[in-house]
Amino acid sequence: MKAHLKSTRIAPKKANLIAKMIRGKSVSEALEILESTNKNAARILERLLRSAMANAQNNDNQNPDELVIKSLIVNQAQAYHRGIPMARGRVRSIRKFLSHISLTLGVADQEDSKGTKGAMEKKEKDSSQKVEKKVKRDSSKSKTDTEKGSKALKPKKTTSSPKVSAKSKKSSDSSVSSSSSVSS
Repeated sequence: MKAHLKSTRIAPKKANLIAKMIRGKSVSEALEILESTNKNAARILERLLRSAMANAQNNDNQNPDELVIKSLIVNQAQAYHRGIPMARGRVRSIRKFLSHISLTLGVADQEDSKGTKGAMEKKEKDSSQKVEKKVKRDSSKSKTDTEKGSKALKPKKTTSSPKVSAKSKKSSDSSVSSSSSVSS
């Protein structure tokens, strides 16, 4: 239930944009998406998907309606070079990228078709069955021990006047003297 395209004339970036749209979808959904998408990559992936469906039907005797896209991999192939004429007889080189695309189809799992509903039900059940545990405190400590501990943890008093470095004192003194000379 596989199909491959080697050295397809489409850039991998462009093919990956369309491939992201159909990964994990059922075959019928993917065909609808590809037919409604107006891109060259969509036409290429549609042909590949139809080929994989035919392989599944003829080689593995699978019903194509029950199949899901398990993996769709788009890799970069070799690039070929072309040139564009530029000023003064120069040529600027251009690289044209090719892609290797491989598609694997598989039968839809029952767990996947139920999807998130089963997971949501499990989460709701777990949250309703949670039991809060009470914290036991050590009753052997007396109130006097806790009072003594609180006195020892008092914060230190800090001075409110900011410390000024020697460099900043010199710069402030010079600015005062220069302003007094300007005024006289």
